[in-house]
This record gives sequence, structure tokens and C-alpha cells, in this order.
Amino acid sequence: MPDSGYPWPIETSRLDNGLRVVVSEDRTAPAVAVNLWYDVGSRHEPAGQTGFAHLFEHLMFEGSVNVAKTEHMKLIQGSGGSLNATTNPDRTNYFETVPAEHLELALWLEADRMGGLVPALTQETLDNQRDVVKNERRQRYENVPYGDAWLRLLPLLYPPGHPYHHSTIGSMADLNAADLATFQAFHQTYYAPNNAVLTVVGDAAASEVFALADKYFGALTARDDIPPAPDGRSVPASGPAVESVSADVPAPRVYVAHRTYPFGSPGYAVATVLATVLGSGRGSRLYQRLADGERIAQPDLVGAYGVDLAHAPAPLIATATARPGVTAERLAEGLAEVVDELATVPVTTAELDRAKAMLSTAWWRQLSTVDGRADLLGRYTTQFGDPARTADQLPALLAVTAEQIAEAATEVLGAGDRVTLTYLPEETS
Repeated sequence: MPDSGYPWPIETSRLDNGLRVVVSEDRTAPAVAVNLWYDVGSRHEPAGQTGFAHLFEHLMFEGSVNVAKTEHMKLIQGSGGSLNATTNPDRTNYFETVPAEHLELALWLEADRMGGLVPALTQETLDNQRDVVKNERRQRYENVPYGDAWLRLLPLLYPPGHPYHHSTIGSMADLNAADLATFQAFHQTYYAPNNAVLTVVGDAAASEVFALADKYFGALTARDDIPPAPDGRSVPASGPAVESVSADVPAPRVYVAHRTYPFGSPGYAVATVLATVLGSGRGSRLYQRLADGERIAQPDLVGAYGVDLAHAPAPLIATATARPGVTAERLAEGLAEVVDELATVPVTTAELDRAKAMLSTAWWRQLSTVDGRADLLGRYTTQFGDPARTADQLPALLAVTAEQIAEAATEVLGAGDRVTLTYLPEETS
């Protein structure tokens, strides 16, 4: 297996209406992955419309001009395929993996809901999916111990008005206040061919995909006035931020977060290796110090990770949950000590080799599936304009040095702009 790069062909085309089409042929198995990235996420949402991008992740499965409600799922699954969709601050994507003979079906379905959702969208469907999102918020964020940590960290990391200040789940008040016409206008603004990337990976020739894309998407109208997201590249220095929450949680938990570098930048590759050294697995510094050494953190609940946001300094988050009898103050102190030492205690060759091996494994695991490859190619085309840049990711990680990690830790992990979020168990009477 190659040790870097992207060892499959990549061919691209652009339709007259602006839709970018990316194809990576692989005849290994008779299956194709279809992935459609729309350049709209929560960072694009205007004031008063938070949660709209995520709601459309649901609405896009509720029927379009030629496809009845729930039929999209039935047709794909009935053809032996699988499908899903996700939303994050940077984008919304829709994807299915189907037997190769059903490629045309998948493209027709995606084109129909790109161009034909609004005429089919009813007040009943809108109200139903608003309720679904409310239930999702309760189940994923509000009724789960520590579940709202991300909702709390974002406004601590990014000030009001910043495109990453609010989460993708958004405000229930905003979703409730908007009428049908407002939601229709949101779809018509952002769900345009020139705001999307269609990627097909697997058992299909590029010429076939380009022809089918033109057949089903070619008549859709481009949108010339798509508003750009607010510029989030600059985040004003605001000093350290601390929040403590008393909640129905089983033990104290501490999150320490910093803004680092945008995904796709050289600095983000360094931050990714840094985060792996700091908090991935039993060989990491956090595990070795807090769980195995000082025994103040629960072994399965200590770690660190980066969040790969591309349009602002992206977060690096370290977290630990206290063992019985350990106070939140002691845990926070220990967590901060390990983070701080990244700037002063050099990363060893063994630590660096271990981190790079883990990241290489994760990279090839994603590339081992056609759907994983389709998602990566869609990402690099949408965010950087070039799917071939996918091949740069692993070499960038493998080139990171211990000296770069120390420099990055000094630059972006200082206590002066650290965010600390602490959960404390509620007092019981």
C-alpha cells in the first residue's frame, strides 16, 4: 500500500450552471458512492435563522417534485444501497452508496431534491421536521450528561457575530419563528448547482458520470447572488474564559479548549499531530499522566481532539472526567499542566512515531471505502477548489516535527486565551 497520497485517478468537470463534478474510478467492486456537498452550514446562517442548515438536512428527505415523502430512502434502500446526510458549521452533505447499476437512480434523486424541494415543501412537513429537530436537541444535547458541552464551548471560543459562535442545531426560537416562505427562500438561496460539488467514486467511468450529471442536473438554474458567509478568520483576543455548570452528571468533568489553525493549513497538520500526542489512546500524555500516573481521571474518559473547521482558527479540545473522590479543581489543574508542558517538554521520537502511525491508520481506513474517498474529494473541492489536494493531507501529517509541535503549543495553547468548561454534579438533598 502506498505510504502517502491518493492512489486513484481523479477527473473533474463543471457544468454550464456551475455544478462541479468529481469522479474517481475504482473497478475493485461493483459499487459507487455518490456524495453531494453544499457550501452551506451554520456559519452561513443570518441572524435569526440559526439551525436552518441542519433543518434542511431533514427536509431534503421529505419529498420533492417527482419523489414522494420518504420515497428517496425507500428507493435507495430498496436498490441495496445505504444513505445519510450530515451538517456542520462549514457545509451540508448528502450521500448514498449503491450497486453500480443504480448510479443513475441516485443522481436523479439528488437532482430532483436540489431543484424540486421548494414546490413540494408544505407547512405540515415543515412543522413535523421542526418537531423532529426539537426531539433531536433533547436527546443529543439536553438529556445526556455533558451533552451540551459543544453548545457551551462554541460561544466561549468565538464571540457574538462570529460565524462559529452558534452550533448547527441552532435556536429553537429561530426555527419556531420562521414561516414557510423564509425556509423556501433559504433553500432557493443555497441549494443551487453552482454552490455544490457532486462526487462519484467507484465502478463508473468519468465520461458516464459527466453525461449523467449533465442529463439530470444540467437544466437546474444557477444562483448568481449567493451571499458569502461572514469572514471568521480573525478572532479578537479576549483573554481566558471560564464557565462552571452544575448539572445532572455522575462526576466532575473538565474541558480545556484553544483556537488553533484552520483545517487545511500547515498549522492544522501540526495541531492534529499535537492533539494525537496529547490525547489519543493509552500512550498519550493525558492518559499516561492523569489516568495511569496520578490516577485522577477515569481511563476511558480522558483525551484530546481537533475539530476540523476550515474558515477560522479551529478548536483543539482536551477533556478529562474525575475518578471518585477527585475534585474538579484538582482535575482542571492536572489537565492544564499536561497541556502547558507541550511547549516545554519536547515530544519524543517514540511519541511522534506513535502519533503518525495512528494518523496513517485512520487515513487509510477512510480511504479504504468508496464513500470515505467521495467525502474527502468533495471536501477538498468545496473548501479549497481542488480535489487533488486530498493527496497532500497525509504527507503534511507525516512531515510534522517535534520542534513544530513545541512552537505551535507556545503560539496557540497558552493560558492567556484558554477556555475552561467544568461540569459539577448537582447537590442532592
